[in-house]
Parts: sequence; C-alpha cells; structure tokens
Amino acid sequence: MENVRATSRPAFWLMAGILLVALNLRPSMAAVGPLLSAIRGDIALSFSLASLLTMLPVMAMGLAMFFGLGVSQRLGEQRTVTLSLLIIGVATVSRLFLDTAVELILSAVLAGIGIALIQAVMPTLIKSRFSDHVSVCMGLYVTSIMGGAAIAASFAPLVMTRTGSWRVGLAIWASLALMALLFWYGRRLGMSTPVSASSPNESFFGNSRAWLLAIFFGLGTASYTCVLAWLAPYYVEKGWSEQNAGLLLGFLTAMEVLSGLLTPAIANRSRDRRSVLVALLALIMAGFCGLILCPQHLSLLWPCLLGLGIGGLFPMSLIVSLDHLDNPRRAGGLTAFVQGIGYLIAGLSPLMAGIIRDRLGSFEWAWWSLTGVMALMILMVLRFDPRHYARHIS
Repeated sequence: MENVRATSRPAFWLMAGILLVALNLRPSMAAVGPLLSAIRGDIALSFSLASLLTMLPVMAMGLAMFFGLGVSQRLGEQRTVTLSLLIIGVATVSRLFLDTAVELILSAVLAGIGIALIQAVMPTLIKSRFSDHVSVCMGLYVTSIMGGAAIAASFAPLVMTRTGSWRVGLAIWASLALMALLFWYGRRLGMSTPVSASSPNESFFGNSRAWLLAIFFGLGTASYTCVLAWLAPYYVEKGWSEQNAGLLLGFLTAMEVLSGLLTPAIANRSRDRRSVLVALLALIMAGFCGLILCPQHLSLLWPCLLGLGIGGLFPMSLIVSLDHLDNPRRAGGLTAFVQGIGYLIAGLSPLMAGIIRDRLGSFEWAWWSLTGVMALMILMVLRFDPRHYARHIS
C-alpha cells in the first residue's frame, strides 16, 4: 500500500503541474475579444487587423509545433516547459507598455510560440506517464486550457473597469504564468533529461490519414478560434456592454470546461469515438444557427450549445489521433503534426471572419460558413473506424 502511495503521489503532483501550466495557454488570446472596442478606441484597428491578434498567435502555434518536439528532446521536458512559461509571461506583461498595433500583434505572436512549445510536449507526456488513463488525463488537460480562457474572458473587462486601463486587463494574466513557473520549477516534477538528437522524429507528411486527422483538428479548432475572437464583439454590436459580452464568452468557455471534463470520460467507454464526435458537431451547428437566427432570445442557450460542442471536440480530436498509435513517442509525433497543420488552418478563420465583417457589415455570414464546415466534418468522422487504424498508420 505504501508503495502505491509513493508512486501515485508524484503522478498527482505532475498532473497538478500540467493543469496549472495549461491555464496559461489561452488567456493571452481570450482577453482580447471582450476588450476589443476599448483597444480600438485607443489604437487604430480595423476588424481585419484586429483579427491578427488571434490569427497570428494561432499560426505561430502551428509553425512552432513542428520544432517543439525537437526542442524538448534537446532541452528536456522540464526546461522546455520552463522556457515556454517565461516566453508567455514576458509576452503578456509586455502589453503594459505597448502603444501601436504592430507591438500588440508581436506580443501575441511571441505568446503563440510559447504556447506551441508546451502543446507539443504535453500529449507525449500524458501518453507516456498516464498510459492507462489517457482519455481522462487529456480531458483534464484540455479542460484546464478552456478554464484559463474562461477566467480571462470573464474578468478582463472587470480588471479594465477597476483600473481604467485595457493594457492592465491584457497584462494581468502574466501572474498565471508566474504561478505555474514557480510550481513547475520548484517541485522539479520528475521530468526527463534531454534525449539525444540521434533519434530522429518520424515524419507524417506523406501519410494521408495524418493529413485527414490534421484537417479535422484544424476545422474544429477554427470554430473555437473564431468564437474566441468575435463572439464578444458580435454581442457588443448588438448593444451589449463589454462586461456582459465578456461574461457571455466566459459562460461559453465554462461550458467548454464542463464538456472537456465529461466528454472524454463518456467516450472512454468505447474505442469507437464516432457517435460522440457526431453529437458534438451537431451541438456546434445548433449553436451557430441560434446565433444567426435569434441572438437576443435565449442568449444563454446558444453559447451553451457552442461551448458543450467545442469543449468536447477539442480533446476528442487529439484523443482520436492518439488512438491511432500505441507507442507514446510516435503518438506524440503524430499529435504534433496534427496540431501543427491544424493550427495553421484554424488561424485563418478569425481573419476570414474579420474580412467578412469589414466587407458585409455583419458576422452572420461567418457563422453560416462555420455551420457548413461542421456539416463537412460529420462526413469526415465516418472515416474514423478504429478497426482500420493500424492499416492507415502502421
């Protein structure tokens, strides 16, 4: 019994550290939407240009994902996470001193690089350290990511109101990075030492199933990044206050947290994830239809449906990728590829929605486009038959 406790205690602290780190992976983006009108009042930003505050960090996350595993092999997981938290913290606190759109966008890109390095390491870490509970642990990890977004979206407008500065509303989230850094570094969570560069990573660029998984992840994440960037400004245009629009986005991300916890646990009952994925995509489609057709009526229902759908889809997309391979290192390489390509795809959606808003004067056509994308993804889900995984990725 004492032996079990001795081995479970380090695992508990490692998981606690992972969750604290994950809280830092969205506030730098989630705080922007609710404060956008205040930012635009101080800095000249069109909607298309403002979309770069979400688009570019997501694109940076995609590009950095391709060398994230290489960095972790050279530095070790402990140092990689420490470095990434430092990058996120510096990028976030720098927003106290920014005066131009270019500086603001550069801070977003820098944060995106730090986020990507962590997101490249974590699936491999979870697959190797929690091999018997991958679905549950991935659910907790993604839930913590969504939780960080919920906290930032809900409280950034309140911080701005209390301090009179949108810069403080954006920069205060560096405190989360400091907390995670102190915990992660202080406990020295039994992370691996650097791995020799002589074991090269497997390339998945020539594998059609890896591309299908990447496109699926990217299209699903496109709905998340677009909602994160534009839901609050959409409701501000409908006459809502910034604080109430931020709280609505916070409510949506709270539903994502709930779904991120529950969905992987439900899906863990079967290796075939297709029925769960279809249900999640149907929820997202219903949420977008509600935003378009009657945004002011049942205004909590539509973010609730979107949050439940998006919050479950994000971890399930990664879990389906991990399901394809049993070896943790190969599975980590596959998820790094899936996220790398996926984030490059997802990063385009805020820009396209911003251009639609500038040209057509409304976000409704962006919501319609994403509804069509979710319908396409339902057809893609039909390909994810677990009986054929070994044939697609040997």
